[in-house]
Amino acid sequence: KAHNLNEVTIPELRRMASGEKPFFLFLRHLDPHSPYLPPPPFDRMFYGGNEFDPNNRSLEKVYAFKPFRDYFLTWFPPGCTDAEYIIAQYDGSLAYMDACIQRLIAEVAALGIEEETLIVLTGDHGETLMEHECYFDHHGLYECTINVPLIIKFPEKVPGGLVFDEYVQQKDIMPTILELLGITAPNAFDGRSLVPVMQCMYHELEPEIYLTEATWMRKHGWRTPEWKLIEALEPDFHFKPRVELYNLVRDPEERVNVAEQEPEVVAMMMTRMRRHIERRVRETGRPNPIETRTDWNWKGVTFTSSQHAYDLQHIGDPEAARKLQEQSKTNK
Repeated sequence: KAHNLNEVTIPELRRMASGEKPFFLFLRHLDPHSPYLPPPPFDRMFYGGNEFDPNNRSLEKVYAFKPFRDYFLTWFPPGCTDAEYIIAQYDGSLAYMDACIQRLIAEVAALGIEEETLIVLTGDHGETLMEHECYFDHHGLYECTINVPLIIKFPEKVPGGLVFDEYVQQKDIMPTILELLGITAPNAFDGRSLVPVMQCMYHELEPEIYLTEATWMRKHGWRTPEWKLIEALEPDFHFKPRVELYNLVRDPEERVNVAEQEPEVVAMMMTRMRRHIERRVRETGRPNPIETRTDWNWKGVTFTSSQHAYDLQHIGDPEAARKLQEQSKTNK
């Protein structure tokens, strides 16, 4: 829990701030990660209904999803029927985490080091709740999973209150931090510093991005400001087609796959993606792991069909369900 992290972090922060040396502190908050189990009052902050309403069937297809069903039973309240309640637990977990992080930022200010302290907030992935049938997890190459915030606070060098819509990548974070701190990088980075962007200077960002995933599914894709291509490298357990194409301008929620209607766009995106992969293979001298690591799922098999993948994928067990529910009751 985030408050447990604070209990350890704040004394350490005070100790380091009292010294003469610069310090680096890395915190990993897991509260918005499933299982979503925010403490009161955050568990009811975004929900005022009856999560056990027998007439509500919004969770039926979630319980019917065999690969994750046992996992969901480890933390869904027994008898819960309302998907909005589970979504509210995610929102509550975010609010709870935010409140705990605010406590840390207030401590930085109280210690008198706010002006010279660089604070970076980001995430390694987003979350799918009920979107795209990827229930309460973070697999898939859809925007809700790959698009995360990047918040940078550094009063000495970064103007406050600025918001940029341009998409950047996690590989840009390290060179940005080093430039802000005046540290010369010993090696070249694939990413680029975002300092010129934050200082409102012209800076060309990468207009197109290569996407990969190997969390339950092995896929890759190519994203431009207008289009997103997703190609499955083996059958996935959601029974999605091998190729998906979305117009991000007209369909930002990626509801309509237009791959069959736009074959020329698919071909163009495939060509650009292949050129990128071939260039990276030449630069690194290594094969593309997402295409060559066929044992990524640790099951020693390559899925031959979506049904095959569906039947083999599984997470969770009834005993873990009982223990987690008891632990949740104790914490509350």
